Amino acid sequence: MSKIALITGATAGIGEACTKRFAKEGYNLIVTGRRTERLQKLAEEITRTFSVKVVELTLDVRDKLEVERQLNQLPEEWKAVDVLINNAGLSQGLEPIHQGSTDDWDTMIDTNIKGLLYVTKVVSNWMVGRKSGHIVNLGSIAGKETYANGNVYCATKHAVDSLNKAMRIDLLPYGIKVSGIHPGAVETEFSEVRFKGDTDRARKVYEGFEPLAAEDIADTIWFVVSRPAHVNINDLLIMPVAQANSSHLIRKEPSA
Repeated sequence: MSKIALITGATAGIGEACTKRFAKEGYNLIVTGRRTERLQKLAEEITRTFSVKVVELTLDVRDKLEVERQLNQLPEEWKAVDVLINNAGLSQGLEPIHQGSTDDWDTMIDTNIKGLLYVTKVVSNWMVGRKSGHIVNLGSIAGKETYANGNVYCATKHAVDSLNKAMRIDLLPYGIKVSGIHPGAVETEFSEVRFKGDTDRARKVYEGFEPLAAEDIADTIWFVVSRPAHVNINDLLIMPVAQANSSHLIRKEPSA
């Protein structure tokens, strides 16, 4: 059987781009997401374009019992996951701490930290049993720095950064690779989700410069995963040329 990649949050953005990139490389895929129609459409496109198999799991990574149930019910041959890409994550709101929504906080903590842990707990046990595998966790520049009004989102991505390091240590005896990928500005649904469907506000985030594309991150993840067996890239920060860090970004003035 071909190698298997499990990708969470596969219905859009970086997750979707990773799905297509790994399918191109001949990986069979387990794809998860909350939107069944998008998952089905993606799976149909992948199987039509590439000679690979796809398993779709409609689930919310925040739901521990559902994560455990659906993953553990996979046929044994599908549990031989070679690559886990913990991509599912989001930001909600952009307010100072005293004005933040506790519902938004719960959503970010439950998705970005707990959801990542729920999936990793199941899949890492499969990898430990085989003494082989590679876990790629999607972080952010927000996990390396803290910016105004980013408070809880930044905290969740700092947690992911710490978990990358902890997983690398804990899984070292089993030959399992762990890599953290930390993008800067990537034009996906991220800002639209953060601003809860306000497309005008979301669009302005990427005006005046060329942001990263989801495919840039997918290519980077493939590079990391495709290194020789003795090589592990622990941590990688990737930014658009126009962005130095979370607070320094150069935008061009609109043409007259």
